[in-house]
Amino acid sequence: MPCAMTLAPPLDCPLCPRLAAFRDVQRAAHPDWYNAPVPVFGDSDAWLAIVGLAPGLQGANRTGRPFTGDFAGVLLYETLLEYGLARGSYGATPDDGLTLDGAVIVNAVRCVPPQNKPTPEEIRTCRPFLASPLEDLPNLRVVVALGQIAHQSAVKALGGRLPKARFGHGAEHDMPSGVLLLDSYHCSRYNQNTRVLSPDMFRAIFARAVEIRAMAG
Repeated sequence: MPCAMTLAPPLDCPLCPRLAAFRDVQRAAHPDWYNAPVPVFGDSDAWLAIVGLAPGLQGANRTGRPFTGDFAGVLLYETLLEYGLARGSYGATPDDGLTLDGAVIVNAVRCVPPQNKPTPEEIRTCRPFLASPLEDLPNLRVVVALGQIAHQSAVKALGGRLPKARFGHGAEHDMPSGVLLLDSYHCSRYNQNTRVLSPDMFRAIFARAVEIRAMAG
């Protein structure tokens, strides 16, 4: 995990009233779920950060670990395992023993939004909780953004400018800090089912990330 000084939202974060209200509804309906801002997951020595959109209602919001318990997590964690960025096996539960090696996962928005659609204001409000863990990774070299919203928030968190960094699957952007931002379509059920994103397309992003790191030495 990133160091203890990393800025993180409290379990009852009040900064986004709509998200806080939705969280309260889910806590009443599902008291055994996590139902709180989902923390960063991964390796404090990570060279790779993966930025997602927001917790899924029945995925990370339920389990408390990014991309755990939903359709998108299967492809993500299988890919990380394939490229040596994870160890163990993915069992879709936070106690499956899976660990990340050289990678962390953090969402652009930490709380689950209704219909998986955070507002622009909510994305802006949560950006410090994206920027801080990225800043606290001393070995960070590559950031993979999953989807356009994650891309836009990552660009801003990394000090870049959106007019000069347009989203596109496989696009690469040099950030002012020296980090390279690499774009991917999100590994959502919709994108996979409609073949907007194939497993091979997704694997190619991480193959490229590993190649970039090897070139950097």
